[in-house]
Order: sequence, then C-alpha cells, then structure tokens
Amino acid sequence: MLDLRNDSRLVFAMVFKNVGVRAGASQEHTHSQVIVTPIVPLRVQNELERCRAYFEYRDRCMLCDMVVQELSSGVRVVLETPNFVALEPFAARFPFETHILPKRHASHFERTEDGLLPELARVLRSTLGRIERAVDCASYNYLIHTSPLNVAPLAYYHWHFEIIPRIIRTAGFEWGTGFYINPVPPEHAAQYLREVKV
Repeated sequence: MLDLRNDSRLVFAMVFKNVGVRAGASQEHTHSQVIVTPIVPLRVQNELERCRAYFEYRDRCMLCDMVVQELSSGVRVVLETPNFVALEPFAARFPFETHILPKRHASHFERTEDGLLPELARVLRSTLGRIERAVDCASYNYLIHTSPLNVAPLAYYHWHFEIIPRIIRTAGFEWGTGFYINPVPPEHAAQYLREVKV
C-alpha cells in the first residue's frame, strides 16, 4: 500500500480476506487480497462523510469516541491490548461481527508504526481464533477500512478492521432496506468470545 501511494492514478486500496465458500472464497489456500481503484467507492465515501459530519458537530473523531466509550463500559469488548481493542459494535449487523481498532487515532492503516504490527497481528489472530471456535469454523470476511491513498492524515477518520462471520444469510429485507436483523445482541457475542479459549 505504501508503494501504491506513489501512483497518482490510484486512489483507494481495499485489503480483504474471504474465508470459506459462503464468504466468497474462490480458492482453498488461505490468502488476503488487495484491490486498488481509481476512485473512492461509494460505500467508503459514505463512511468518510458520516465521520466528517460527526467531527464537524463534535470536534472529535467518531471512532475515537467509540473506543473510549466501549473501553469505559467494557460490555462489548472482546480483547484489549496496550494499543488495540477488538469489540462487538453497538449496532452489529451480523452475529459475532467484530471490529479491531487502534486505541490511538490513525487514519491510514498503511502508516501504522512497524513496532505495532506484531501486536496487531496477535490481536487479529486471537480474535479470528475466538470467532472460528465460537461459530464452528464458519466462513467469514475481514476488511480493512482505511483512508484513501492520496489524502493527508484525516482528523475525522480512524482505520479499523471489520470481521464479518457468514452465519446468517442476507435476505430481501436487508437488501431492500439496508437494515440488518441480528439475532445475537453484541453484548452476548462479546461475552461469549471473551470466554472462548484460544
């Protein structure tokens, strides 16, 4: 991603992993993918705009506020290390949907300090292990949400991982409305994942 930033034609890089057929995996061997586009995808643009609007209203990063609130209550926290937190989002769309965020504000994943990467890898590995055990090796996707390549650091945006187990199917209501029906409250999912031994 650092190298891709040097090509002015490239604007956004999506890093993701598909595990299992239900998550869209097309090959059996494990691998992650990077796809780079010459535009910011609409879904990403919408997320950036929501974060900017919150920042303009509160003069704070929305995801920084979320990290502080979640660590304060602890009820949706799955795992915490000195620099990262794994949590079930308040309005999780899917059972066991889990987000991993740096505790300190950072808008670009690719600019993460090298010294923090081993800790991040441990958090990701532990979190994925917990999810795989909790939902019996279900298919899942993980995505890295990060700022566009061609922008300076953003005060209003905070990079993060989203892990989405493919336990339930998205159906007509979800596709038609953009609303999701999640039968597992995130507080229960977090408690269950905290108790899983890895």
